[in-house]
Amino acid sequence: MVSDFFEDALFAAIAAIGFSSISNPPRNAYVYCALIAAVGHSVRFLLMQPGIAGMNIVPASGVAAFIVGVLAVLLSPRAKTPAETFLFPSLLPMIPGIYAYKTFGGIVMCLFHTGEQDFMHYFYLFSNNGLTCLFIITGMVIGATAPIFLLKHISFRATR
Repeated sequence: MVSDFFEDALFAAIAAIGFSSISNPPRNAYVYCALIAAVGHSVRFLLMQPGIAGMNIVPASGVAAFIVGVLAVLLSPRAKTPAETFLFPSLLPMIPGIYAYKTFGGIVMCLFHTGEQDFMHYFYLFSNNGLTCLFIITGMVIGATAPIFLLKHISFRATR
């Protein structure tokens, strides 16, 4: 499990660097994006482990996004860049792409099956994956933006 933990952190850091490079931030921001993404994704990974917390992916993503938000706000004055510079690229590796993919796959399969039982099965897959995806993203949005407003005195002086 230790190697899985570090592997998860490494790939999240690489993805965050790639996502942050799209928006052309200052060079020192890449290190912060990688660090915050690695911590956030690893926290979610640990919270979902049955032996540790055994959380569902929805609350684990919300808690991890909150930690990402807090780290982004706390590190933004040090880097002299807005917290959003670190926040958004660090969250992108946690976007539930597989659930979105399965959502669209389920709705397409609904269109191609006319039998009630097959249709209901694929509609179940569509709705289950769609709602899971929706709630993960909602939890991440709330969790990530809450620290910006809770730590207003820090987050808005970062670029002054």
